[in-house]
Amino acid sequence: MNPKYLKLIVILSGQLLTIMDIFIINVSIPSIQRDLHASNGEMQLMIASYLIGFASFLITGGRLGDLYGRKKIFMIGLVFFMLSSVACGISVGPEVLVISRFIQGISAAMMSPQVLSMIQVLFTAHEERTKAMGWYGITIGAGTISGQFLGGYFSSVTWIEESWRLIFLINIPICLMALLFSKKILNESQVSAEKKTFDFFGVILLATALFCFTYALTMSEHQGIQIKSIVLAVISICILICFIKNQKMRLEKGKSYLMDFNVFSYQNFNLGILAVSFFFIMLDSYFYILSLFFQDGLQIGSMAAGEIIVFQGLGFILASVFSARFILRYGKRFLMTGLVLIMAVLVLQILLFDKETPFFVLCLLLFFHGIGVGSIIPSLANIALSGLPSTLAGNASGVYNTFVQAAAIVGIIVVGSIFYYFLGTKPSPQNYHLAFSVALAVNIVCLVIVLLSIAKVPDYILPKTKLKDSKL
Repeated sequence: MNPKYLKLIVILSGQLLTIMDIFIINVSIPSIQRDLHASNGEMQLMIASYLIGFASFLITGGRLGDLYGRKKIFMIGLVFFMLSSVACGISVGPEVLVISRFIQGISAAMMSPQVLSMIQVLFTAHEERTKAMGWYGITIGAGTISGQFLGGYFSSVTWIEESWRLIFLINIPICLMALLFSKKILNESQVSAEKKTFDFFGVILLATALFCFTYALTMSEHQGIQIKSIVLAVISICILICFIKNQKMRLEKGKSYLMDFNVFSYQNFNLGILAVSFFFIMLDSYFYILSLFFQDGLQIGSMAAGEIIVFQGLGFILASVFSARFILRYGKRFLMTGLVLIMAVLVLQILLFDKETPFFVLCLLLFFHGIGVGSIIPSLANIALSGLPSTLAGNASGVYNTFVQAAAIVGIIVVGSIFYYFLGTKPSPQNYHLAFSVALAVNIVCLVIVLLSIAKVPDYILPKTKLKDSKL
């Protein structure tokens, strides 16, 4: 095997862990709540704390990789991810599990930006990078599906008491293997030549702003929009304004900084950020609304609903496998076709989804939805990060991932609120279908914005390439 692709497998193991642990806890919620005697609020925090820690420190993780070396920060992230997973697995109370999940999220934020950065540095040729990003997309799909599967499997085994603890302890052998191969195989990337001083004040400002913002949005998802959520959101905006002014001042004076706003001077980065933001507003809100519509509107059981949604994941992985070749052949036209496919599927779901819809039709439309999504996601990061100098790679990766996480939460809150508004206080099958249709119409509008953004991407970012008979 080409040594580059062996390195790719190693760094993608970090991304697999990051994605898998977002989803692995969801199916185990009833078991954890029963064994730890946790309240509903504590259970919400267990889910949210990982995402809050993850989103709050992504930009910091990217900057650390730029300053001190991406391999080093990647391995440090792996070590703390493993230790926090152990702490989660042996937690004796809900408070310990909430704190451990928060640390686990911070550890994931140290790893995730290094993955994208190292791909950009390792694969400099357009064709190789496109194939590598295809495998990045496959990893996201595999992490999503394996997280939900393993969460359900380990929570149901009977040969051990409190078997839900295995959903965290399974990370230990994966982390150990990743650490071993990282040490032996990965090369340290060239670090920034600037003076290696770290902007701790900037970290405090940004982390506080992102913590308040993600906490406010995440709690609104579970508890509805409350005064404290609004106050926290306003506070986060004020702190973020202070952070931006502070960073610009430090850049002008030549002092150490946390975030280099020069990344926003690149057209492809701005277009990529715009596209990925609206895409994930659509995607995460879609799954949230679909789950409610299936189980409450169409009265489909949770097991059957999960089986149907698995077809979306299968379509996602299948498309990710083949997307690289099509992107190399057709350039951005392939992405635009994938967006049109998703919009067509959403229109068909509005027209066809009801209690009389055959099971295979539900699965088929979800499968094609996954095909469309899998053809898009790997290239969004490629659009945003292509053409950036290596010194900005970590910073840009952290900003990119932060926008992904924030957009996902915003989508659930905004589109979810629209769904509940049209559902009304007296839900009926007709109201459920109306709410579902309006929510999907909003998703289609988001996809139109993504389509227009990709249409403006310069051809040199996603050029059509004469394919070679090379294998990844």
